[in-house]
Amino acid sequence: MSFATLALIAAVAVLGPVLALRRSWHLPVVLGELAGGIALGNTGLGILRADNDTFMFLADIGFALVMFVAGSHVPVDDRLWTALRTGGLRAAGVGALSAALGVLLAKAFGTGHAALYGVLLASSSAALVLPIVDSVHLGGAPVLQVLPQVAIADVACIVALPLAVDTGRAGRAALGALAVLVATMVPFVILRYLQRSGLRRRVHRMSADRKFALELRVSLVILFALAALATATHVSIMLAGFSFGLAVAAVGQPRRLARQLFAVTDGFFAPLFFVWLGASLDLRELGRHPSMIGLGLALGAGAVVAHAAMRLTGQPIAVATLTAAQLGVPVAAATVGTQAGLLQPGEAAALLLGALLTVVVAVLSASMAARAGLVDDGRHDAPPP
Repeated sequence: MSFATLALIAAVAVLGPVLALRRSWHLPVVLGELAGGIALGNTGLGILRADNDTFMFLADIGFALVMFVAGSHVPVDDRLWTALRTGGLRAAGVGALSAALGVLLAKAFGTGHAALYGVLLASSSAALVLPIVDSVHLGGAPVLQVLPQVAIADVACIVALPLAVDTGRAGRAALGALAVLVATMVPFVILRYLQRSGLRRRVHRMSADRKFALELRVSLVILFALAALATATHVSIMLAGFSFGLAVAAVGQPRRLARQLFAVTDGFFAPLFFVWLGASLDLRELGRHPSMIGLGLALGAGAVVAHAAMRLTGQPIAVATLTAAQLGVPVAAATVGTQAGLLQPGEAAALLLGALLTVVVAVLSASMAARAGLVDDGRHDAPPP
């Protein structure tokens, strides 16, 4: 990767704010970033090479930071525990419906991949849903309940995916997830001790006076160490970033750290990640296997239906369909399935088509939720851009 390519990526990332500029449209910033990546990546002109090692590594940093910031924005208090119970039950309900729909789709298209489809339909991409929630400033009790629902579904599906695609990796993935969660408890205990003893406040004041940015530096050390553990144990770095973000939120995040994270993440690494994600998709394969277009549309529609069914539990329909957004799990499924030779020709592209359909629905749902008044402009500590 060259500086010219990096400049192009940064320029493409500006498309996100441009499309989101008109407030009345309530479009999330990630939409333009994904669209730009698709246009210049594998599906489009092929200018941006998503398989470039440097590009992939920078995107992983962005993914870890996106999930860290998302976790740090979760209000860890009594409201969260109530939302956790509700969100967990809804995630389980979506999972049960998805399992049934997965069986039906596998039989209808003759692929024999019922377990894989069930995992895909049940998944919710925290890396997409939470930035969308942030970008249009959604808030209120229904949105608070979405946070644990999406997190539970994302983690569960990431762990379950190897079992559905390649059973040989299932046990290792589960142990890896457990290792990351246990490791996250170490910085949480240390930060809580420093907070209660007053040492953290004194370090904060000294860092602010001397402009050392110590809290940001230490946070990045811990985040990258947890990401390294996740990578070594073959677990998504999503789990490392989100769990550490929750730990920081539980202790209390200083406003200065929130502003620094906002600048580092939203200013560069998060846009780069979403541009890379769009560039990594290859939808042209559907043209060579038209029958798989129906499978892709059915997968996307099935995911929306499974999540929309939570309207029966009192969840607003716009919020329910917002949780259907998925991308990371389908991309991983397509990659692993293709490498292992387990998917039929064109099936990998069908998985991605279904995922993109859920993204479109999620964007429209976020706009509907904002128009319905589910907005809380004062929910975050980070300053506005």
